[in-house]
Amino acid sequence: MKAQILTILSAAAFAAAATTASAGDPAAGKAKSVACAGCHGAEGISMIPTYPNLAGQKEEYLITTLKGFRDGTRENATMNPMAKPLSDADIDNLAAYYASLK
Repeated sequence: MKAQILTILSAAAFAAAATTASAGDPAAGKAKSVACAGCHGAEGISMIPTYPNLAGQKEEYLITTLKGFRDGTRENATMNPMAKPLSDADIDNLAAYYASLK
């Protein structure tokens, strides 16, 4: 019985850890970020005070935010059309890239 409980707890811990691991590819995100650089800077640090820095942001925050812009649940006249063509993989990759920057 103890062995079964330990197995179940181990599987649950593994599943929880797997959901927090990055699914994105930072190298692919860097390639995709060319379109973002005009406003958010080549390394995710904006030179324009009204545009946010993306470097070092939490990956999950970036994913949620970009999906919100893409799906229209978060409204911004600039970001909605920019995010509209992004796939889930594009968003994961961009988030992994910007989260990897300091």
